Amino acid sequence: MTVNLLDLDAAGLTAFFAGHGEKPFRAKQVLRWLHRFGQTDFGAMTDIAKGLREKLQSMAVVLPPKLIGDSVSDDGTRKFLFDVGGGNAVESVFIPEAGRGTLCISTQAGCALDCSFCSTGKQGFNRNLTVGEIVGQLWQARHALGARHASGDDERLISNVVLMGMGEPLANFERTVTALRLMLDDNAYGLSRRRVTVSTAGLVPAIDRLRDECPVALAVSLHAPNDRLRDELVPLNRKYPLHELMPACLRYLERAPRDFVTFEYVMLDGVNDADAQACELLDLTRDVPCKFNLIPFNPFPGSPYRRSPSPRIRRFAEILIDAGVVTTTRKTRGDDIDAACGQLAGQVLDRTRRTAPRGFLLRFDQQQVSR
Repeated sequence: MTVNLLDLDAAGLTAFFAGHGEKPFRAKQVLRWLHRFGQTDFGAMTDIAKGLREKLQSMAVVLPPKLIGDSVSDDGTRKFLFDVGGGNAVESVFIPEAGRGTLCISTQAGCALDCSFCSTGKQGFNRNLTVGEIVGQLWQARHALGARHASGDDERLISNVVLMGMGEPLANFERTVTALRLMLDDNAYGLSRRRVTVSTAGLVPAIDRLRDECPVALAVSLHAPNDRLRDELVPLNRKYPLHELMPACLRYLERAPRDFVTFEYVMLDGVNDADAQACELLDLTRDVPCKFNLIPFNPFPGSPYRRSPSPRIRRFAEILIDAGVVTTTRKTRGDDIDAACGQLAGQVLDRTRRTAPRGFLLRFDQQQVSR
């Protein structure tokens, strides 16, 4: 049985080579060829012995997800569509800005959490992506962008990676963490922990595990200042309510590379954008060092919500800023190619039949107990 080497981090590659009687240093060599240089041809890995190169051709492959779509927005945002088999396709988005380039990648084909304002969630859930499919989005994007590896971040086209695309990253925990380790590995992509962000809807046990196993920057999709409204917008809140989520965020900061958590807050007209709700947010988060990222809602067909008017968003932000909380309003990027936040949809053969998240959460809890 052949192994896709993109599924393996340094530890996995070391074990793979040890199982075939090879020295551990081979893992470092192959990591560099695969990820730094984007090489798929074992025969071209010139610092590896010819015999091993021939052996690799019979027992391993390098298979990133197939790029089947590439769209460029008027503002320079670029959306990639990847075929992940079984009738499923996932999307990634590259956002170029002055001084940095951010790639937003997916971790699942669809999403089981069914947040009411998210286009991705309305497609349902099919399966978790493999490590190779997660990190392969970065692999393919670097190739498509013509990025070259360099020691300085100012020379990278992709300087930041955010796991904010399709799916809940912490519901695909093991594979997400393995992909993160590859992104951080100096022999692979060499990204800083501060420049890699995991966004979660609030899977409390997995936030604690991430803190212990691979702490990177953390963003939490909050979107409401109280349980009543958050139960409606983010159904996961019924399982992990705010009085459990806020302490988990505080615990995470004990080992996080940044000294704050980013709270993402989509602005929904007449739903969560009142002055009183901004004051509720301040009360909710008073003990958690944080910044707020206000996200103007991006409409999609069939959605019951409208984007908060710009003056209302500015007023909401002013209340938070006046209280001393760093607050930014996300600039809408790529909405002309459906690449804006909450719009990623790809193509998903729904296996949840809209019964999630209850069944999904039961499976997730069982996985946590078994670890």
